[in-house]
Amino acid sequence: MIAVRELHEVAEFERLLALYEDIWHFEPGDPPITIELLRALSHAGNYVAGAYDGERLVGGSAAFFAADGSLHSHITGSAAGRGIGLELKLHQRRWALERDVRRITWTYDPLVRRNAHFNLAKLGARPQEYLPCFYGVMNDAINHGDESDRLLASWQLTAPHVEALVRGEPHDVPRPPDAAVALADEDGRPVTCRADAATVLVALPADIEALRRADPGMAKAWRHAVRDVLGGLMADGAAVTGFCEKSFYVVER
Repeated sequence: MIAVRELHEVAEFERLLALYEDIWHFEPGDPPITIELLRALSHAGNYVAGAYDGERLVGGSAAFFAADGSLHSHITGSAAGRGIGLELKLHQRRWALERDVRRITWTYDPLVRRNAHFNLAKLGARPQEYLPCFYGVMNDAINHGDESDRLLASWQLTAPHVEALVRGEPHDVPRPPDAAVALADEDGRPVTCRADAATVLVALPADIEALRRADPGMAKAWRHAVRDVLGGLMADGAAVTGFCEKSFYVVER
């Protein structure tokens, strides 16, 4: 059984940073967060928590309060499987609500299908802003050489659909029958289509992380296609309202 608790001690932060290193394999001297910063965040009353399988640390998350009173989740990582990531987010939600915080934000790579499905379909978060090359070019093993486009996800913690998901009620988003495909996946290639409908679909590659290793040029083509199509739609005021078939953003003008 996975148990999540807050972290306060330097030895705990050392184990958390080692876990992050095991997940992302950062360049030497270039971690996304330091032990000193984790210590400062925790001491100042921000959120730093670890997920444990018995005595073994298997996940962790660090978040800080934003100027608007929301909580911004800076980094969350976990071992694959067993629902560890979900347990972390549910703990973070409870922690926030206990402090009268009603919204949590975080950024994620819009090209990663499983993250889009997790954030939108399982948690009920909604992308709020498309951020091109937000962190610059990254050099960890997962993102190496890629531009760090991100979506800013907004999780309204007491929204009815979020509360239903937290209760375990399924909230699958079917493909809207009148939706047009604005960006398609044709034999692994991104293909832009004419899509003047009120609701459009934006496809993602099957596995962008494997594609970066196998075909960096095609991975770059996907990066720029999603930036142009999804980023362009959002810049024009369209809203991402779901993620369907574990493959497509649903976007409504």
